[in-house]
Amino acid sequence: MAPTGPTQTHHLYAIDINAMTTPIRTAFAHEWSSAQQARRAGDLSLAFQHLERAHILSQRLTWLHVKSHFGMWQIGWLRSDWRELIGQSTRILAALLFSRIWVPIGNTGGANVSPLRPMPVPEDLRAILEPERTEFV
Repeated sequence: MAPTGPTQTHHLYAIDINAMTTPIRTAFAHEWSSAQQARRAGDLSLAFQHLERAHILSQRLTWLHVKSHFGMWQIGWLRSDWRELIGQSTRILAALLFSRIWVPIGNTGGANVSPLRPMPVPEDLRAILEPERTEFV
């Protein structure tokens, strides 16, 4: 039976890309959901913290990376924070273009940090990302 998801074939081995990223996608979904709950409860700071964690998890997964920046953009909108709105608008475009090429590992993604600055990865997220990444700050 042929694999159902995207695969890359190298010699005789087939690698299921979705299986490799499932723990990351699951952790992202948890952070995204927690951010949405905090946002609905009116705790925009907590929502943003969860989106920062979602950003760290999603940096190499283009659409989730864009989604994390869009979530931050929404928080900027709710706060009437023009710096965040402009910063996230440029980061959404950069995420579309560069997620698969280069990302600053551990960067939290907010407009309050340089988009090029690598940052330490929290230990709990490092454990999830470790199979995917070989270098951490």
